Amino acid sequence: MNFIITLILFIIILGCIVFIHEFGHFTFAKLTGVYVYEFAIGMGPKLFSFKPKNSETIYSIRAVPLGGFCSLAGEDFENDEKKIPKDRLLQAKKPWQRFLIMFMGPGFNFISAFIILFLIGLIWGSPTTTPKISSVEKGYPAYNVGINKGDVVVEVNGHKIKTMDDLSLYLTLAPHNKDTKIVVKDNNNQEKEYSLRAKKVIEEVNGKKETTYRYGIGLQTDKVYGLGNAFNYMIVKTTSLFRQMGVTVLYLFTGGVKVSQLSGPVGIYSIVGEQAKSGLSSILYLIAYLSINVGFLNLLPIPAFDGGHILFIIIEKIKGSPVSPELENKIHTVGLYLLLLLMLFITANDIIRLFK
Repeated sequence: MNFIITLILFIIILGCIVFIHEFGHFTFAKLTGVYVYEFAIGMGPKLFSFKPKNSETIYSIRAVPLGGFCSLAGEDFENDEKKIPKDRLLQAKKPWQRFLIMFMGPGFNFISAFIILFLIGLIWGSPTTTPKISSVEKGYPAYNVGINKGDVVVEVNGHKIKTMDDLSLYLTLAPHNKDTKIVVKDNNNQEKEYSLRAKKVIEEVNGKKETTYRYGIGLQTDKVYGLGNAFNYMIVKTTSLFRQMGVTVLYLFTGGVKVSQLSGPVGIYSIVGEQAKSGLSSILYLIAYLSINVGFLNLLPIPAFDGGHILFIIIEKIKGSPVSPELENKIHTVGLYLLLLLMLFITANDIIRLFK
């Protein structure tokens, strides 16, 4: 796809996700009476900004289309205390109010994903999520061990499989140098266990040699229509993506997934180009998928993330008094710098992969 069109789509998609996230913070900050300095999409120098009449908030678009922020009074407690009435500071609000402000950034991401997945199912049809095998390729491990068309995968290496996402995830995580145990239900509803190892395949794609590992199975991809099916698809798909994120993060901490395997903005740009070729429904699905990812990651109890702020609120409730705002700000600042270093590392890996 044309580089310019892909870049524009990339900026629009990230901009939408960031806008939704920050609008969640903004909405609940306003509802709870917190003073909002600025609502910004993008980072770096301002490209455009305005302040409506009788408004306290500046609305801006910034030069770097990665991220955004909702600047709240009370985040920099010492300075804000001199400028803004104390009752309008973030730190002056009750713990449950601060919790809502922090949670509803990710919360709005989740809500937007629910709506998008529902609309995809309603307009384009709800793709089946059952991990039912539709084809078995001759000469590949699945065919050789006796897996058949129509079998439904129920377990991979001891992990329960409920959806295609589960199957794809656990087959991807399975070690390529060991046998993978797959349990299926056949057409007679009988469970059978197979042990097989993925076949290494080297092929040329766009002039580059790529290595993949394949079991030789295809999955059923029928679609069903109707309001009820769309609602069911929304619930099942969202739950599946949450589970996928949880497993990925767990494997990241336990070493099953390496940091070098993660993708950042450059990797997302590549995905945007591929999804755009498949039409509007694929682009919308990507927005929903990324929204759930962004929301989930932001709720992790890591400094500088929304989950880090929520962790301090929980600590405050447990100890019965607030954590020193100065100490909390310092911890979040250190966390932010570490996250920026991680993002640079991931971006560098994305760029290296592009030229391999």
